[in-house]
Amino acid sequence: MKLLSLTCERFRNLGAVTLDASAGTTVAVGENGQGKTNLLEALYFLATLKPLRASKLVELVQWGQTQARVSARFVLGGAERELSVVVGDGTRTALVDGKKASSFEGYFGGVSVVAFTPDDLQVVKGGPDGRRAFLDRAVFNRAPAYLQESRDYARALKSRNRLLKSQAPAAHLAPWDDTLARLGARVWARRRALLLEVGPRTSEAFERISRSGLEAHVWSAPSGLDLLEFRAKSEDELQQHLLRALDERRGRDLERGFTSSGPHTDDLTLELDGRPAKAFASQGQARALVLAWKVAEIENLQAASGVLPLLLLDDVSSELDPERNAFLMGYLKASGAQVVLTTTDERLVRDAAGTQARWYRVRGGTAEPYSSP
Repeated sequence: MKLLSLTCERFRNLGAVTLDASAGTTVAVGENGQGKTNLLEALYFLATLKPLRASKLVELVQWGQTQARVSARFVLGGAERELSVVVGDGTRTALVDGKKASSFEGYFGGVSVVAFTPDDLQVVKGGPDGRRAFLDRAVFNRAPAYLQESRDYARALKSRNRLLKSQAPAAHLAPWDDTLARLGARVWARRRALLLEVGPRTSEAFERISRSGLEAHVWSAPSGLDLLEFRAKSEDELQQHLLRALDERRGRDLERGFTSSGPHTDDLTLELDGRPAKAFASQGQARALVLAWKVAEIENLQAASGVLPLLLLDDVSSELDPERNAFLMGYLKASGAQVVLTTTDERLVRDAAGTQARWYRVRGGTAEPYSSP
């Protein structure tokens, strides 16, 4: 997989911008608020059909405009393809070579990205919502079908919550309990599969990064199940587990007006030597743990597909201490992956970018190429 170029039209604060990508590293340099992160988000959105930051699609369209478009040319499996996404009226339309994609599988077709943002560095110390999103991004990267599966679960959850708020009788809730349990079990199975692959890699990468002698673990399990039980149960058994929980909590859910059981309530647990990192890790250890996860995710995707994912880094270097930034820059340089990154200070990424990098200066929603510093 190779990115050739990216074109944005009316995406956030970007007017009409085109980047010709380096086969190695493409660097967008600019002050905060000028649009460099929007370039990265446009590429992430194109490759995943999921916003990196926005909660609503309408937020992706430039103020005062009705439609935004992002397009990119890739080499996939030896053939050149153009992927495009048009956003307008709160909907998105995915196109392959100018024609509407008939399925998610047909659209994604070998495109894989891993994004690393400053928000990720806060995930250890933040709330469970951020950790679930962090986990789910990795699940989607490994299994693109998860995009539709997680959407189906979210829609079923919304419908059940609507009935709870209206104090619907049990007979009306029962069909949605069955649906939610089936879809929730699939979400659990996808998350479990990802963690079984990435968890050991994260532990190994953390030791390489921190050299602290501390053992890192990442795991997640549904409420009411310990980790061993969760790993042992089939998807059908997980469905029955959630169905029982929905039944047992129905009275409480009716009182509160929302569903209190299911994957949407889970947390991603990150530990150092068996203790919760949220409470006991230093800031440096917490950031090393997130960096280890990202390294593990990259290496896991390469092991699974034989192809390195496209790496997107949004001004992460300015948030890392010198030692960990040096590790990250060295890792990127040695990995051979294609990288698109942003920075406010080109000095932080110059060594990793290399002599073949392409540099862009981002100002006021425009991006202009300039010579290597």
